[in-house]
Amino acid sequence: MKTVYFVGAGPGDPELLTLRGKRLLEEADCIVYAGSLVNPKILDFAREEAVKIDSSRLSLEDIVDCIERFVREGKTVVRLHSGDPSIFGALTEQIAALNRRGIAVTVVPGVSSVSAAAACLCREYTVPGVSQTLIVTRCAGTTPVPERERLSLLAEHRSSMAILLSAHLAGEVQRALLEAYPPETPAALVYHATWPDEQILTGTLGELERLSEALHRRESTIILVGAFLKAQGERSHLYRRKTP
Repeated sequence: MKTVYFVGAGPGDPELLTLRGKRLLEEADCIVYAGSLVNPKILDFAREEAVKIDSSRLSLEDIVDCIERFVREGKTVVRLHSGDPSIFGALTEQIAALNRRGIAVTVVPGVSSVSAAAACLCREYTVPGVSQTLIVTRCAGTTPVPERERLSLLAEHRSSMAILLSAHLAGEVQRALLEAYPPETPAALVYHATWPDEQILTGTLGELERLSEALHRRESTIILVGAFLKAQGERSHLYRRKTP
């Protein structure tokens, strides 16, 4: 039986799809893609006769049934995720359900929107002397967050932070982070990083809720917080001149 390929579509720009992901899309008989989270231009890599299925309105069971049907027909199936499937991709439950049906899975990583957001700002999350830790998380919403991972607790590290799926709760995020970060901490909102309609707003943590209201677009928006957004930090040991 063929393997199902879970492919990360990257943050949006079709040129940020991996070479392996592009090849698999070109070869696929069926592509089950994550709705509007995937730039439709990426589907242009597929063959015209390939079946393309929007999974945004499908349940887990519907998705698995669909994949299984094509796999058992001997077809090459690509499950196309936005960004990288390993980050908030509901990957585990899909793989478990497919494995229970005897279907093997191969995961092809993609460029995460977290990486894309930093690139759009020309910033590094791990600036020497400023922060050597990046926390990627979300605010509790429909999907709960373990108590030990509350934003206010994570904020105590004062590290670089990328907060996904939470721009609609910007006020709550702001209040939680202000329990540890000073209000003048740099912050940024990045909407649709690398898409043609990309938008970026920068300011401070104390202005975060206002910035979110000014953006008017909260889905597919990443909140970035931390001194890395402005601090130059120390010179890296990696490129120091070596003494003879």
